[in-house]
Amino acid sequence: MKRTQRFKRVSKPKKSIPESEPDEDSAANRSTQLLKSISTRIKPKRPKILSLPPPTSLTFDQMTILPREFFQIDALDLAPRLLGKFLKRDNVVLQITEVEAYRPNDSACHGRFGITARTAPVFGPGGHAYVYLCYGLHTMLNVVADKEGIGAAVLIRSCAPISGMDTIQERRGQKTEKPALLNGPGKIGQALGISTEWSNHPLHSPGGLELLDGPEPEKILVGPRVGIDYALPEHVSALWRFAIAGTAWISAPKNTLRPP
Repeated sequence: MKRTQRFKRVSKPKKSIPESEPDEDSAANRSTQLLKSISTRIKPKRPKILSLPPPTSLTFDQMTILPREFFQIDALDLAPRLLGKFLKRDNVVLQITEVEAYRPNDSACHGRFGITARTAPVFGPGGHAYVYLCYGLHTMLNVVADKEGIGAAVLIRSCAPISGMDTIQERRGQKTEKPALLNGPGKIGQALGISTEWSNHPLHSPGGLELLDGPEPEKILVGPRVGIDYALPEHVSALWRFAIAGTAWISAPKNTLRPP
């Protein structure tokens, strides 16, 4: 990196230099005045501080909750439309950066088991939450898609923090602002402080856990879904994973994502 030239070359004085040496006090005064003059003319540039600015001038209480109709479409259409939207609970607001679609007749979808006590919310109307435990440890948040009885949902894989960082860190048990804080579906459930009791919660109603409108990303990435080796080959290779291009807030593996 090139060094910034802080001082200009001083031109020769037009007045002649007196023959007698100046006394120490006058020399010191002139030196002080010269330095002040230079410092007022040349101001070093301050480095830009990169931060995550608020996405809107509105407060989140003023932002629009997505209507019920927004969710009642095919999960494959809903998934990319959720990118850039906001999840809000209490003082925590997360922006969705990565999702996966799960459809009817999909050998990786929980709907393949039919309606059970666990999967019943998946068959409800679009716009509700479907929350389940993975390996009995990780709370996974899904957004139910399509009409009632279809059995489809979108898994929230990763988010970026927008507000409530202290609460997020406390719930996660991690004092970091790096993407590792929210780059995985289990981390999202933990950061929001939800449990399976939130399953079937309406995300389009005020209060509790809400889904707010947000900006559409300029570019997205697509790839195969993660951790579904048990599914049929055509479903393993299906490009039903979506992420915002250019963000660090996405989960591994990243090398399977590419422009559509």
